[in-house]
Amino acid sequence: MKLILLQKVTNLGGLGDLVDVKPGYGRNFLVPQGKAVPATESNVAEFEAKRAEYEAKASALHAGAEARAAKFEGASVTIGAHASTEGKLYGSVGPRDIAEAFTAAGLELNKSEVILGEGAFRNVGEFDVIVKLHADVEATVKVIVQADA
Repeated sequence: MKLILLQKVTNLGGLGDLVDVKPGYGRNFLVPQGKAVPATESNVAEFEAKRAEYEAKASALHAGAEARAAKFEGASVTIGAHASTEGKLYGSVGPRDIAEAFTAAGLELNKSEVILGEGAFRNVGEFDVIVKLHADVEATVKVIVQADA
């Protein structure tokens, strides 16, 4: 399936790139999310006519993500969880818990923006977490998991 990307997509391409993807990925994710349109002749002509508008929108999104990243740089949050005396959690702390803790602290964050490379945290401790705010913008935050009293 040939598509024209309307914004940068990680590991696929940038704004205006003509890409060939599997039909399910294009039909079920890229097109409904507004990240791409089918590469028909009319869509190609329409994209070229509106290219400046799309580029301005993309740069505004990137600038917004950069501003958010500046707020997150050096930020930390403490999460309390039930734990054994050895420090193992009864359960785990995942992206949803981290996003909710940052939102409660006044920094708006979605769970899809939290990247945990090795899965959810299952022990008490201090962890560095990558927050991916845009395809090109990431910030590192500190998450402290403490045992509840």
